[in-house]
Amino acid sequence: MMKMFLFAILLFSFAVVNLVSFASAEEYFVSIPFGAYDPTFDTPVENWFEPPVAKINVDDTVTWINDDREGHTVTSGQGTGRFGWMSGTKFGEPSGVFDSGRFLKDESWSFTFSNSGLFNYYCTIHPWMEGVVFVGESIPDYPHDANGQKIDEFPIIGYTHDGLVELDLTWEPDVILTHEKVAFIYHTYDPATNSNLDKMKYDFILLQSGVEIFRDEGVTSVGGDYRNYIFDKPGQIEIRFENIQSAGSSGIESAARGPAADLSMRTIVFTAMVYDNTQKQEHHEIVVQPAKRVELQYEILILIITIPGALAIIAVLYMMYGKGKRSFRKSSAV
Repeated sequence: MMKMFLFAILLFSFAVVNLVSFASAEEYFVSIPFGAYDPTFDTPVENWFEPPVAKINVDDTVTWINDDREGHTVTSGQGTGRFGWMSGTKFGEPSGVFDSGRFLKDESWSFTFSNSGLFNYYCTIHPWMEGVVFVGESIPDYPHDANGQKIDEFPIIGYTHDGLVELDLTWEPDVILTHEKVAFIYHTYDPATNSNLDKMKYDFILLQSGVEIFRDEGVTSVGGDYRNYIFDKPGQIEIRFENIQSAGSSGIESAARGPAADLSMRTIVFTAMVYDNTQKQEHHEIVVQPAKRVELQYEILILIITIPGALAIIAVLYMMYGKGKRSFRKSSAV
């Protein structure tokens, strides 16, 4: 009798625990919007998955709904991104955690996440389509790239395809949130000599979910350069440096200063993640980019050097000829 009573209590406890767990679990919906099939974005779509980053808790379920006109998959792993697919050499790498298989317009597919972590996913049919599911109690307190790889320390280092330019990148704050200003700080180096490369011009580009959201030109100085930006939406981002080439003569010689036969080889790409800021839903701050370019800095430097030099020459001439005139006048007066 006692055994039956204990068994009943155990069974009741198990049922209560599972009921509480079931009651606390939630279902989230992600839309595959119309036009996601088109990598050129010649459609009304703004993201390949909406939202591009789904933040959930352990044991929550995500349901993807195909609102597009073509079939898609939801496959864990890393897609190619828009530019990777256009190169014709990348088709995505599945991780094996989940795979929906192909589902058609107006169909859906669901998956329950029983483990915490960052889960990248993509469509194997259209590998430029990428999304993220973040499973955890809170936003991570450490920086990482778009694949979830933790960045142990800054700066992170990248190289152009021809190996002639090294670029060291840091961003502040470490964890990027929407509606908060982020500073991207970077320096260029010659990897062969480890010397700082000044007067190198470049294009600074930000892409989010494959869409270009910011572009600016710049020229590096010895002290590096930076750009500020405030993100409106969460999601994977690419920080791209393109067309890196010499902007003129400098005292620091390097093979990178020679003419680039193919500027597409002078590209460096970094990735990161932007998280939804639960404390701020909008921002009114005006982003100010660095107003001074290196040409102006060099002009100021030249003025700083030449003006004192000119004053010194004038002082010497005055000492040589001015004194003589005064002594001549004194002798004449006598």
